[in-house]
Amino acid sequence: MSKDCIEQRDEYILKEFPDGKKITVRDLQLEILTIMDEIDRVCRKNNIEYALIAGSALGICNYKGFIPWDDDMDICIQRKDWKKFVRAMKKDLSDDFYFHCFETDRRYNVLIPSMKIRKKNTYIHEVNYLLENRCPGDGIFVDAVIYDNVSDNKYVDEWKRFGIRLLMPLLVFLDNLGFKAVWLKKWILKKAERYGKKNKKSTMTSQTIAIPWEKFFKEPKFLKEDVYPFKEYEFEGRKFYSYNNIEKVMKEWYGPNCLKKWDGKKWVETLPVEKRKPKHVENLNLEDGTPDIVSKKKGSMLIRGITIAVFILLLALLLFNDFSLKLLGLGIMFIGVSIILFIDR
Repeated sequence: MSKDCIEQRDEYILKEFPDGKKITVRDLQLEILTIMDEIDRVCRKNNIEYALIAGSALGICNYKGFIPWDDDMDICIQRKDWKKFVRAMKKDLSDDFYFHCFETDRRYNVLIPSMKIRKKNTYIHEVNYLLENRCPGDGIFVDAVIYDNVSDNKYVDEWKRFGIRLLMPLLVFLDNLGFKAVWLKKWILKKAERYGKKNKKSTMTSQTIAIPWEKFFKEPKFLKEDVYPFKEYEFEGRKFYSYNNIEKVMKEWYGPNCLKKWDGKKWVETLPVEKRKPKHVENLNLEDGTPDIVSKKKGSMLIRGITIAVFILLLALLLFNDFSLKLLGLGIMFIGVSIILFIDR
């Protein structure tokens, strides 16, 4: 690796077995890289533009590859290429991989990245308590998100995102009760698409407003001239695409001190050691597609427990007699037990 990047490769352990065997972040990264190689192949074959984003883009700047503790990978596809990208995945993706998205499976939750491209014969369970995977297969993945036009006015943009955030609890609630809620998902996606079309002449771009998890006024939004056209960069000895003005975008996203610094002898990481932690993986198997331990769906348990409690409390109010007090206590008990089970890790 060339000297113009950080060469440090500390080991970060994701899982240890009784026999001493372990799975490290690096092991996971090398498997994820095979997915990214396939995405790159399909996109180049079909003339589809993509870009590494988020921590994957920061890895380009600092390490010319993965950040050593980064346990996932993210790309973006422009809205104008999204339908073409879905068709290309259906037509050209190798049999060693598969993908999940709403366009091909109505069970897919539209509040998460727009598509997950997965590898067969692997397994991963994310640290995610409220949105379980409802589609068949839990292979390791690369996340793909739609990048779209957004308003130049940050208040208008935040207002549009706020509307999706208001619907987020309802969709999470229905999802955990087992409802596909296709009508609501379609409405969210249409709203996001209309918003992008309305701001076609804006100077700003960002991920689709259908993904509502960023804090208020913290959504990463960038000048189109800094994002497009995508440029090739070195990544783990390969050439992948990312932002046009990658260092400027990274500083706007992660702050002015996110990039590597020269200490007089070598390039060094600026993030404090205590914050260098993998954060997405709860369970992992890179040898086959089954878990060695079945993870409990704590989010579903919480939602269902609270749902039962709400119905009991409503019944208590409707009856409004001596029995209501007992129902009230029962409802409170359900809420308490659900919360205890949720936080018991």
